[in-house]
Amino acid sequence: MLSKYQKIKSIGIELGSTRIKAVLIAFDGSVLASGAHDWENRFEDGYWTYHLDDVWAGIQDAYARLAADYKAKYGEELRQVGALGVSAMMHGYLPFDEAGRQLAAFRTWRNTTTDPAAKALTERFGFNIPQRWSIAHLYQAMLNKEPHVTEIACLTTLAGYVHWQLTGEKVLGVGEASGMFPIDSAAGDYDAGMLASFDELLKAAFLPYTLRDILPRVLAAGDDAGRLTEAGAKLLDPTGTLAPGAMMAPPEGDAGTGMVATNSVAARTGNVSAGTSVFAMAVLEMPLSGVYPEIDMVTTPTGRPVAMVHCNTCTSDLDAWVKLLGQMAEAAGAPLAKPALYDLFYQKALEADVDCGGLVNFNYYSGEPVTGLDEGRPLFVRRPGAKLTLANFVRAQLYSTMATLKLGMDILLEKEQVKLDSLLGHGGLFKTPLVGQKLLAGALGVPVSVMETAGEGGPWGMALLSLYRLRCIEGDAPALEDWLNTAVFGEVAGNTQTPDEADQAGFAAFIRDYTACIPVEKVAVEALR
Repeated sequence: MLSKYQKIKSIGIELGSTRIKAVLIAFDGSVLASGAHDWENRFEDGYWTYHLDDVWAGIQDAYARLAADYKAKYGEELRQVGALGVSAMMHGYLPFDEAGRQLAAFRTWRNTTTDPAAKALTERFGFNIPQRWSIAHLYQAMLNKEPHVTEIACLTTLAGYVHWQLTGEKVLGVGEASGMFPIDSAAGDYDAGMLASFDELLKAAFLPYTLRDILPRVLAAGDDAGRLTEAGAKLLDPTGTLAPGAMMAPPEGDAGTGMVATNSVAARTGNVSAGTSVFAMAVLEMPLSGVYPEIDMVTTPTGRPVAMVHCNTCTSDLDAWVKLLGQMAEAAGAPLAKPALYDLFYQKALEADVDCGGLVNFNYYSGEPVTGLDEGRPLFVRRPGAKLTLANFVRAQLYSTMATLKLGMDILLEKEQVKLDSLLGHGGLFKTPLVGQKLLAGALGVPVSVMETAGEGGPWGMALLSLYRLRCIEGDAPALEDWLNTAVFGEVAGNTQTPDEADQAGFAAFIRDYTACIPVEKVAVEALR
């Protein structure tokens, strides 16, 4: 039986790199039901992409599984929710014409095809523009003289596109918008000076619009982002069971929902999201002193400035090795279920030499701008005298997921002296208790916490932002960070791993070899075409 508080429900839907997940939560933040759909990106015509038909097939499947889970638990159909929100992998390029027709394939964050544009805009703005940002994709398309740029009437992200189809509103949450174009945190909007500067480029290219004409309107957490329309409800639930009318939260990116899901939206807090890609977010007390190509400046869902270190690859290579070793176990007549296989693999790392015995691994499935690579090749390398044991191999795989992140975080923590009271981890790297958390604390030299709710991840964070939208309707709403502290995380349990001196020394030795071998990785890219 549902309590009166459970009857006030919200849904968060997040389109991640490998999974689309929907989570239904009650007014107290507890999870009532969930559903998920696995999907994969495609490499077509030189771009990493997803088809929009696959977007809707995946969303509908995830929602149907959520609705079925809800009915099985509570014996009733899911007919109405109070609020709903959509988040997705950030950045990328989704242009549409005046009639809503898609003009080019969706170019995801994973593409590293915009280096000339990103460098030119970084110099022009005096602000780091990463290759994956929407504005870099647009300017590269202009430099390439792609015919479709003359027809653009709307440029948005994946989260912005789905929200638009559900509500008719072309808007973005400020955190998601900060991955399209630089944000002025004081104004809570796109930076006016940089808009004007880019408009000069549009004018010089004889394009018939300004940037503000085509970018979504920027909203902060709690703002009115429209309602779920009748057409939108049927897009989510083709059975027609779900009623329209839900309040919609501003669509956010996976960085913003990760901040919310780990209660990391206040100054001096931070989080690490580690799955297919890995990124660390540090909410700043003051601006950085310089411009760094390794550091992205984005915002929280409320518009606070955030320094972000983003690395394109995290667990993909590790997953491939786990699968291979699982096939070995199966061939030996001792098959293991996937969770048990991963737990066994991770826990072997704790038996290893702290420096991995001299083993080095690169997990690059795609380019990695932090280390200056436009493409990647997974690469395992060792000296003949290195200690090749299973435990050392596993630890090298786990260290590899953190190595590029470490290079970027050193700029924040050492050069810029950014202070972090806490760093919270979430994502697949932390599913096995303690191991990833302990090694990351040693790698970064910062205490790393994981809360019991971390497994819920971004979709839960988006559902919380949807609840916050409902809270703001009531008037006199607290700041997002205060609401999270009191209403959601007040009694949430977790654990913290502080940096171990031996782990720190071991990772330092590993990263020296890793950095020395970056030229080897570059040669591998050139040799293996």
